[in-house]
Amino acid sequence: MGGGSFGATPEKPLLELYALAQTGKSNPSICFLPTATGDSPVYIAKFYATFAKQRCHPTHISFFDRTPRLREILLAQDLIYVGGGNTKSMLAVWREWQLPQILRQAWYSGIVLAGVSAGAICWFDVGVTDSWAEHLAPLPCLEWLRGACCPHYDGEAERRPAVHEFVAKGRVPRTLALDDGAAAHFVGRKLNRIVCSRPAAGAYLVRRVGGKSVETRLPVSFLKK
Repeated sequence: MGGGSFGATPEKPLLELYALAQTGKSNPSICFLPTATGDSPVYIAKFYATFAKQRCHPTHISFFDRTPRLREILLAQDLIYVGGGNTKSMLAVWREWQLPQILRQAWYSGIVLAGVSAGAICWFDVGVTDSWAEHLAPLPCLEWLRGACCPHYDGEAERRPAVHEFVAKGRVPRTLALDDGAAAHFVGRKLNRIVCSRPAAGAYLVRRVGGKSVETRLPVSFLKK
């Protein structure tokens, strides 16, 4: 999800409902990982305020309090949802706790993995991130999905020119760019479809051709409530 999830639009959680539906369960268990915000209590409260209204069993895991048994909890979920924030710091904490290995096991076992912003780019070879205060930069991520990913493509003015510069100079591979309100649905490592929670939201593939960047708009399906 490129942005605009429950943290921004709790009254209209269309992307979250779509993610819940992918579990195939009538009352799925969902676990929130708010690591990228340092387990912000406000963010966690918004998660529960949103998902308590849906047919699901919400819970969350904290790494900045006493951390529970990660494997036991996560492998019992139907959906694992990763929040936004500082991607670089999030991945550092995850690796210290060997969380990527557990998430990979969850993925292979059929548990749905979802996320917004940091929680969207973390699965790719490279993410375009604002983890540094002064500038956007490419960041090596988990390398489960090929290529690069950039969120907030229409929500932050510096995103589009930065992606085109990075691609043209060969600093990142082909990049999937997601507007706020757009989400890429992968089945395994294959892009299945793009969905969006607002009609104007788009998704784009930015590739390097002859030393220049070329942007192609991808087909998007609008989710109606």
